Amino acid sequence: MPERTPFAHRRGWLVRRALLAADLLGLMVAFVIAELALPGDAHDRLEPAVEIGLFVLTLPFFVVTAKLQGLYDHDEERTDHTTADDLVGVFYLVTTGTWLFFATMYLSNLASPSVERLSFFWALSIALVALFRVAARALCHRSVSYLQNTIIVGAGEVGSLLARKIRQHPEYGLSVVGFVDSRQGEHREELLGGIEDLESFVQMLDVERVIFAFAGQPDWDVLDVARHLRRLDVQMDVVPRMFDLIGPKAEIHTLEGLALVGLPPAKPSRSSLLLKRAVDVAGASVGLLLTAPLFAYVAFRIRRDSPGPVFFRQTRLGMNMQEFEALKFRTMSADTDDSAHRAYVRAAMDRTIASEDSGLYKLERHDSITPFGRWLRKTSLDELPQLVNVLRGEMSLVGPRPCIPYEVESFEPHHFDRFLVPAGITGLWQVTARAHSTFGEALEMDVAYARGWSFGLDLRLLLLTPVRVLAGGTR
Repeated sequence: MPERTPFAHRRGWLVRRALLAADLLGLMVAFVIAELALPGDAHDRLEPAVEIGLFVLTLPFFVVTAKLQGLYDHDEERTDHTTADDLVGVFYLVTTGTWLFFATMYLSNLASPSVERLSFFWALSIALVALFRVAARALCHRSVSYLQNTIIVGAGEVGSLLARKIRQHPEYGLSVVGFVDSRQGEHREELLGGIEDLESFVQMLDVERVIFAFAGQPDWDVLDVARHLRRLDVQMDVVPRMFDLIGPKAEIHTLEGLALVGLPPAKPSRSSLLLKRAVDVAGASVGLLLTAPLFAYVAFRIRRDSPGPVFFRQTRLGMNMQEFEALKFRTMSADTDDSAHRAYVRAAMDRTIASEDSGLYKLERHDSITPFGRWLRKTSLDELPQLVNVLRGEMSLVGPRPCIPYEVESFEPHHFDRFLVPAGITGLWQVTARAHSTFGEALEMDVAYARGWSFGLDLRLLLLTPVRVLAGGTR
């Protein structure tokens, strides 16, 4: 990945302006369309040009509201922030602005906007603002200004893991320019020097982000250097000591100003599981209804490709390690042996082993995969029959991957936390890492999902799944 040039604008400057333009464009386009689509009674309304002009006067309020919602600030700080994370803020932004415009027009007697037109504008604005934000971020990702030159403090195992994850995910927009540590580790060519020179490297290399990942120096030396860095325009991230325990729901609270990371109970409440189940039933029912013709076509192609059943049935482990029969479209010859996969799982549990180019869980055996099965795997359509498992209550739309019973032989004790929630068709590792992680790292992400489950996290992963599939599959 190239480094950002010293004369380029930084990510925050670029993204804030792009998102501001996206919001204003989305709101204006939605209002004009609403004006043209639902003109209403000419006797009870102002001229369209006048109403559009009055609406333009309310746009500063929309911008201020968006700023208060933090809709322009997170991309610079969070590497994995997407438009899906903005949807709640966009909803509040459009709802508040629409009511303000309606109240202003009504109370001032300038006009009496119809409820139908404002409702149409409200719904269209949410959709268009979100759509234009996606386009704005896509354009920003193509700019060199989006890159953040990054130094990793610590060249040990954790620092190496961070560098590998950064380089496998160019969508994060991070460019590792080197490591700072007293130890050489495995990054001798990329080691810039000791931590005492970190401030000089930040200024010299136009570094925008520094990640502290367990350097060889004493903690008080690292802390002293980090305090000096706060004077510079640089984003600092700290990998917590017990990062394996900390999930997405961890919260910061204080004891007389001392920051503590709070770890909530891992198991969701009954009401949360009931809400999750309701979404699963509704989503699976609609999904099966819409994909019924596709089911028939896939069944026909599978039977034409090779002898054997349409569905591949395999014993998997769901919530509380309950066994169930998972359904998938068959993509391999009916007599394929699983001994190679068993050996692969045992070897892949080593975190230092990089994932296979062909995929994480799908050990490619070209002599066994059918031609149509290869296409099914590439598009992830082989997973569609698991909607039936969701209806049965054996799986969820979102959750940890349903593992095979023999895979638990390689689990570490904390990996069993993944069974606190239902297994899912899609999940955290499928959306964030896909085939870029080792087997052990994917298990860690399953554990992080289980410990940090929330309804909002499920919605975010559901929204991002089709984007990831269309971008190149999940394997």
